[in-house]
Amino acid sequence: MHRPCRGPETGTRVGAVDSQSRSHTVVESAAPADPAGPPLLVSVETLAAWLGHEIPGGTPPARAASPAFASGDGPEGGRGVVLLDVRWSVAAGGADHAAYLRGHLPGAVYVSMDGDLAGHGSPQDGRHPLPTPADFAETVQRWGVDDGDTVVVYDDCGGTSAARAWWLLRHAGIRSCLVLDGGLAAWREAGLALQAGEVIPAPGSACASWGRMPVVDADGAEAIAEAGLLLDARAPERYRGETEPLDPAAGHIPRAVNLPTTGNLDDDGRLLPQEDLAERFAAVTAGVDEDAPVAVYCGSGVTAAHQVMAMAAAGLHGVALFPGSWSAWCNDPHRPVATGPEPAGSVPDGSAVGSLAPRSR
Repeated sequence: MHRPCRGPETGTRVGAVDSQSRSHTVVESAAPADPAGPPLLVSVETLAAWLGHEIPGGTPPARAASPAFASGDGPEGGRGVVLLDVRWSVAAGGADHAAYLRGHLPGAVYVSMDGDLAGHGSPQDGRHPLPTPADFAETVQRWGVDDGDTVVVYDDCGGTSAARAWWLLRHAGIRSCLVLDGGLAAWREAGLALQAGEVIPAPGSACASWGRMPVVDADGAEAIAEAGLLLDARAPERYRGETEPLDPAAGHIPRAVNLPTTGNLDDDGRLLPQEDLAERFAAVTAGVDEDAPVAVYCGSGVTAAHQVMAMAAAGLHGVALFPGSWSAWCNDPHRPVATGPEPAGSVPDGSAVGSLAPRSR
């Protein structure tokens, strides 16, 4: 049962409203916060210690200290820890509840990408539009989250799906929310036990807010591509328009720069060290004015959330998410589509993308 709160608070808006509004936007800013922000990730070693699980063979050497990672002193505020399993992948065909039932972190609650982390709308809203604030507030309580709890989200694909839950929780004002670095694979590699079956928690009492993370819509993404930096986090072949397995048109938003989310991870599915991430993002932000807006999109607003998190881990805060992403953009026949390896792209006759006319269907 949903426990009513006073009502969702919203972040400070800068010439914008979020995707729940039908007005066109440039950017919705997050509420004022510590520029460095709270930690973003937690290691398996730290999480195991918080939960009282002993790693067989002893705790392996820790990675170099990074402000992006939670410390081993205990969860923020000393309150409870809620584990959320976000087992979902485009490559695997979507949700994998069956795999969750076979084995998950002890006490972890299953999260449905389509049912919990997305709303419902028209094709022009994209495949995974944001849920309504009221629906998500109810979902947070159904997960058993109380005010002050630390929420740890994980998946089995390097955090690229779990980051959607991380982003939404931060957007909803759940400040202490962390992605498990390396996810389920890292937990297994450490020799830690799994639990089978469904976990149904008692309803929590957390009161979610809304509007705490920067958001852009299609018009905002277009404006940022022209005046700032718009990153396309999809695979290069989808960006170039050589293939499109999910959406009705192939290509990219004109002037968007391709930087695949998968490049944020090492071979073990863990986030790259902070200095490596900083170097990676410096390559695409070079020449961009320090005050210029930056936004990220992907296919449907899932893996782009991981890019936002990775950029924050590298010290680049305030990056906006385009939740509708390519699936929203290409379902609007009036939006131009660029193809090829360059941001400006080309049309079949080789002319610049700036001369593209709206597509017809």
